[in-house]
Amino acid sequence: MRAAYRVLASLIAIAVVLQIASIALSGFTIAKDADDGTTIGSDYSNFGQSYHSMAGTAIGLLALVLLILSFMTDVPRGRVLAGIIVGLVVLQFVLAVVSFGLPALGILHGINGMAIAAVAGAASRRASSPTPVPSA
Repeated sequence: MRAAYRVLASLIAIAVVLQIASIALSGFTIAKDADDGTTIGSDYSNFGQSYHSMAGTAIGLLALVLLILSFMTDVPRGRVLAGIIVGLVVLQFVLAVVSFGLPALGILHGINGMAIAAVAGAASRRASSPTPVPSA
């Protein structure tokens, strides 16, 4: 179960890195399309935006599975870290929704995404460390 926990936590961290890359792709695609004369309106979409949205849902599901799995493993502070990840993912969703009305909050959305990756990386490292042997 430790291996599954480690893999899930690593997948979350990697997925967040891909999220960051996809939103950068989206921004540069918007700039290029605007330069090419494309009308950017409410019906405009590009691959980076679509991927960012779909992958965000996947990260949420992975976080929930990690939390459930954390109760079946002996990773030190594994439940706490998984709970923090779920909390940060919920905050990430709220920040995304609110940022459409208040774009400056998008900065916090980006920072929180990096926090998710950092905590997921820490959780993965915890699962990789050997289990302490109880003293007799």
